[in-house]
Amino acid sequence: MKYVNAKDVLPPELLSQVQKYTSGALIYIPKTNKIGWGQSNGARAEVLNRNQQIVAKYHSGAPVYELMDMYCLSEASIRKIIYSKVLLEAT
Repeated sequence: MKYVNAKDVLPPELLSQVQKYTSGALIYIPKTNKIGWGQSNGARAEVLNRNQQIVAKYHSGAPVYELMDMYCLSEASIRKIIYSKVLLEAT
């Protein structure tokens, strides 16, 4: 992230108001159009697809230990996926 001097981007009235609260301090101003984790690169969809496959295989009779080996996940992670309300509603 590039450093920007507030006096170069803010109107003088706004700059004076900000200086009343944080004179000389560094401030981070977050983006307002923040998108959720994994939405821009497709990772979220991949994880959801993987989790749906895990649930489907479990309901088809695959034991938890087999799913652990197949997906390289811990028992707790597999159980969390299996019992997730979001995935139960999707299947």
